[in-house]
Amino acid sequence: MRFMIIMFPKEYVTAKPGWVPDFKSMEKMGKYNDELGKAGVLLALDGLTPPATMSARVTFKNGKSIVTDGPFPETKEVIGGFWIIEVKSREEALEWASRIPGKDDEMVSKSAGYFTQPTSIPRPKRKSKRGSATTSRGS
Repeated sequence: MRFMIIMFPKEYVTAKPGWVPDFKSMEKMGKYNDELGKAGVLLALDGLTPPATMSARVTFKNGKSIVTDGPFPETKEVIGGFWIIEVKSREEALEWASRIPGKDDEMVSKSAGYFTQPTSIPRPKRKSKRGSATTSRGS
């Protein structure tokens, strides 16, 4: 089963343009990401910049798109990054989410598993724990 885990760092809400996380936080997150990779459950991940840095919204009305540049002061929750993992169960996804090195009062959301449907796009091969290439679980 595939799950998306989303990080909502509190400090992103008030971050000024050009802000970056402190080195210790980035180092801890890097170790966590390495653990996901070594366990063979990581499919994708990325960190995002705070909304004060290059943010914009695209909204749609009457078939047309409207672009509004940020920052957006009314923002209360900001996505700071995400992971997509493939594990055997919801419980395993929650166990991985609980190991994220978050700071006090930060929140992580584990979204429901992805819908699984037939696709003509081949899934990437990855190494199993034994070192041989395998296709992703569930394909």
